[in-house]
Formats: sequence, C-alpha cells, structure tokens
Amino acid sequence: MEIFGIGLTLIVLFVSFGFMVGVLFGFFGMGGSFLVTPALLVMGYPARVAVGSGMAFVFGTAVIATLKHHDLGQVDYKLGGLMIVGTSVGIEVGRIGVFYLEELGLASGVIGVTYVVLLGVIGVFVTRNALKNDGDDSGGGHHEAANEEIDPDAIPDIAKKIQSYHVPPMMTIAGGIQVSLWMVLGVAFATGLLSGFLGVGGGFIRMPAMFYLIGVPVPVAVGTDLFEIVFSGGIGSFLYGMEGGVDLSIVAPLLAGSALGARIGSAATGIVNEGDIKIYFGLMLLGGSIAVAFRQAGDYLGMEVLSTVSFALILLSAFLVSGAVIYSTIKTMRAESNTATAVAD
Repeated sequence: MEIFGIGLTLIVLFVSFGFMVGVLFGFFGMGGSFLVTPALLVMGYPARVAVGSGMAFVFGTAVIATLKHHDLGQVDYKLGGLMIVGTSVGIEVGRIGVFYLEELGLASGVIGVTYVVLLGVIGVFVTRNALKNDGDDSGGGHHEAANEEIDPDAIPDIAKKIQSYHVPPMMTIAGGIQVSLWMVLGVAFATGLLSGFLGVGGGFIRMPAMFYLIGVPVPVAVGTDLFEIVFSGGIGSFLYGMEGGVDLSIVAPLLAGSALGARIGSAATGIVNEGDIKIYFGLMLLGGSIAVAFRQAGDYLGMEVLSTVSFALILLSAFLVSGAVIYSTIKTMRAESNTATAVAD
C-alpha cells in the first residue's frame, strides 16, 4: 500500500519521527532538521532534496510551535524581526554554497563534517555550562515572558561582557536588556548562513547564541527563535523548491506527526526547569553529532553498516530526548498538583 507515492511503513516512520522532532522543535526552538536532514542523507536522498525537504519541514513545524509560544508571551517580535533581516542574507549565501559544492560532488561530505563539528562543539559547551549551573540554572520552572524584567544574576557572564560594549545603535530587547544592533545582526547572518548551507533552521546555534551572547532568557530565546525560523524556513524552502529540492512525499508525513509534537514541546517550556532544558539541549546535539560522525565514517570506509548505525542513533537520540521532555513535564505537573493539594488540605 502506498500513500504520497511511498510505502506505508515509511510513512509510519516519517510520522513517528516527525512527532518526536516536533516535541524537540517546540521545546528547544531548534528546527529539528539538524536531525531530519542527516536522516534523509542516510536514507540515500540526494543532498539537495535532503536539505530542501528539511527546510520545508522546518517552516511548517515552526508555524505551529510559534503560535503556542505566542500564547505563552514568549516571543520578542522586535528582536525576531531584526534577526530575519540578517538571516535572509545569510540563507542566500549558504544556498549558493550548497549548489556549488554539489556541482563539485562534495556537498554531502562537507555538510556532514560541518554537522559533526558544530553539533559536537555546541553540545559540549551547552551541556558543560548547564551542569555547572551557569547563570540561572538553579531556579525552578521558567515562566518568563518577553515583557518581564530580567534578574541581572540570571544573565551569563559572557552576555554581560558583550552588553558592556556599547557600539551604537543600541536597542532594548526582552526584559529591558540593552544590546548593540550589530551583535543581533551578526548572530542572525551567521545562523542564516548555516540555515542555507546545512538545511537547518539555525536554532541549535541561534538559541544558545541569544542566551549566552545576547542574554535573552531561555524561554523567550526559544519562542523568538521559532518566530524567526518561520521566515527563514519559508524563504529557504521556497528557494530550494524552485530548484526541485523539496519532496512533498517526505515533508507531508513529517508535518503530520510534528503538528501534535510541536504544541506539546512548546507548552513544556513553561513547565520544565530551565536548567533541564539546557542539559537536554546539549545532550540532543551530542547525540546528533555522534550519529552523523558514524555516517561520515561509513561513507569514507565504504561500510554500509555504519550508515545504518547512524540512522538508528538519530532515531534513538530523538526518541530518548523527546521522551525525557515529556517525562519531565508530567513529573513537574504532578509535583505542582500534589503541592496545591497539600496546601488546600
């Protein structure tokens, strides 16, 4: 039996994978295509289709998750709008790079190696800082909205140092934070470049960059990042679609699964401890880095089994972390419910 031109088993796989990635998408503010794109590469899809379809998936899921974060007051639209400007330029530069490398027959290898390095470095950095209780990780749940004042002690030391450099024009963002417009545009261009080159929403760099470099609270960084991804994902998928790089038989079942997952993940950001978010985020990136490294080794050594192991690791990583997010959410809700009951008694 076939639907969308592909087998039922593959559809079930894509829907399930889409749900898990949707949970991660809404919770972390990262597009999830950092998992989807390498998974499609492992499955044998051409680099152009893997990147373009990953970008289209990012766009659809970002719309769903952003609406939920908007309801929670966790979107800074002024910051998001400015980042869209820098990101749009970066996406076009990155896209040109992919097609150039594809003509040379190097696209898949270069994209894979870049994934391994970026995911690994950022994953180690975020996990190490979260485990050291850097910044505001010792707090409870995190219900910050974009218009609430920020405790200065909650801002990472790196962000405080960057904020101390007043390079005009300066702007005020979430929680009354003053930051240079050039820093915002610089982060936007860099992540846009990665979006176009790797087929990712850029969230796995932009979310920690907004927190560690600009000082935006994690929940607001997640919501604002998703708002920006709506536009970067839309632009990217349109440009790749014009070049025949978007396969709707892949995107449709992925979006069917992510529609529910994204809303669950978005709601969880207002419940789960902020420190837990960073730890899960770091482990998610490390898992993705290891998985892509296996695939690269398999391609280099000509060992198909390593590519299969890579795909299994990608699925396992998404399953474990999305499961941890849902578990933490349920656990926190039960604890709050028991506390409320005890107070009432």
